[in-house]
Amino acid sequence: MDEEKIDEVLGIVRCVRCGHRLENEIECPFCSLFPEAKRRDVLPKWVYITACFLTSPLSIYFIFKGNRLNSLEKGLAVAGCLLWFALYLSW
Repeated sequence: MDEEKIDEVLGIVRCVRCGHRLENEIECPFCSLFPEAKRRDVLPKWVYITACFLTSPLSIYFIFKGNRLNSLEKGLAVAGCLLWFALYLSW
């Protein structure tokens, strides 16, 4: 039999995240110590724009392929990338 069906027949309650067996507990003692991590792709736009503005022109492809920024923000980030390229050529 499937383990989930066995648990259901026996009345065993398990934690959804780690599978630890819960006995008279509302919350898993292990998972409550480590709250669910935040999603990594939720980065504030100002951090993303600043990072793109300070990087080399190699990031222009990723700026245009990503759907995080609107047209104005993409233009600002590309301008920063091209600024570094212009500074490199002026030396």
